[in-house]
Amino acid sequence: MATLPVYRWRLAPDGYATYRQLRARRLRPGGQDVAAQLERPRRRRGPLVAYLYLIDQALPVRPMTPAKWAALAKANTARRICPECRRDAGYVIPTSLGMCGPCAVAEEQRAT
Repeated sequence: MATLPVYRWRLAPDGYATYRQLRARRLRPGGQDVAAQLERPRRRRGPLVAYLYLIDQALPVRPMTPAKWAALAKANTARRICPECRRDAGYVIPTSLGMCGPCAVAEEQRAT
């Protein structure tokens, strides 16, 4: 296994991009291996690491199909349904509560 070139934070040469930078350009790695590594030093812990890909080998992002849009809409709708009262809360249910606001208040009142 060959070692990756390692660059310091903000000193990577042109032609490399992180995954997020590729997505901002509407690109994806497209199966290519990580080309380099970027390290940002920290005082008391190990460095933060970001993997870099070659921009010229990146491929365009695949477009969303109608089936993918439908699946995404169904998943987002499911996140709005309260598991306790089975009603649409009108917002995404917080994972910290696990239920809508009124159900959480009622649960807290039953506990006291």
